[in-house]
Amino acid sequence: MTDAIIVEHLHKTFKTKVKGGGFAASVRSLFNPEYKTTRAVDNISFRIPRGQLVGFIGPNGAGKSTTIKMLTGILYPDQHANLTVSVLGMTPWIERKKLAYRIGTVFGQRSQLWMHLPPQDSFDLFAAIYSIPEDTYRKRLKHLVETFEIQDLLTTPVRKLSLGQRMRCELVAALLHDPEVLYLDEPSIGLDILAKKALRDHIKRINAQGVTVLLTSHDLDDIEEVCDRVIIINSGHIVHDSSFDELRKSYLQKKLITVHKRKQAKRLELQGVHIAHDDKDVTKLVVDTKVTDIHTVLSAVAAHYAIDDIEIADPPIEEVIEEIYRRSA
Repeated sequence: MTDAIIVEHLHKTFKTKVKGGGFAASVRSLFNPEYKTTRAVDNISFRIPRGQLVGFIGPNGAGKSTTIKMLTGILYPDQHANLTVSVLGMTPWIERKKLAYRIGTVFGQRSQLWMHLPPQDSFDLFAAIYSIPEDTYRKRLKHLVETFEIQDLLTTPVRKLSLGQRMRCELVAALLHDPEVLYLDEPSIGLDILAKKALRDHIKRINAQGVTVLLTSHDLDDIEEVCDRVIIINSGHIVHDSSFDELRKSYLQKKLITVHKRKQAKRLELQGVHIAHDDKDVTKLVVDTKVTDIHTVLSAVAAHYAIDDIEIADPPIEEVIEEIYRRSA
């Protein structure tokens, strides 16, 4: 499988002017300015095969959006001998216009649609910008309109649409020219639960058609539900890159056991087992599998409680990510 995106030794630094306090410092800075250098992205490398759906996550200021802007050609990276960035075989900041015909972008906090115009007008304009033949455009738009269920939204000004409705229209706009790579930067921001679920379903459907997707989101449910792989960036460095299963195995050797029981029992005393909740009906256990393996715990639970039902779960993904942030700080 060929790689859609190749990133090797990518750096980006920003130089900002330091402002002093008071009139004298302000005058002095006019003639002898001081600058502070911030390294937003620090020597990151990764590859994304064609057709993969990858989550790209990190705290605010970690370097996510800066990286995406370099991958789309909006920003130039710091130049050095070892730098290699290729998207669909092109260098983004050198072949930006050519690349734009083969990638799509959705930025949750910035609309590509004209707010005072209905989506149909924006779609028509994008078709002209991307030189999509009329017959191809009409067929593709019909398919996308039906897929994203926006038939009733086409003639409503964008400013009057809900966030969920607007996001569906944003995705249609991003897919009109049939891109091979789709960048989604916080697409679910501000959406309610139902709109988020619909968005996730749409993202999975897009990826199933062979589109490579790079998704950033602060909603870890988005990432966990739709992504094959997760890349975690913190302070400009990639601190983890794996599947979700490998992520959990690497960082949290814990299991959550919920026991539904017929009657109250004495507290279970077992090394490596913490009782998080205990009443006459339900006991919740947190198991450190580095101390005691899960099979030993289950045997002890079965012998100790009169069990109606038992559930075993992994820790919430939020705990895993928090642990990674702590270790990489």
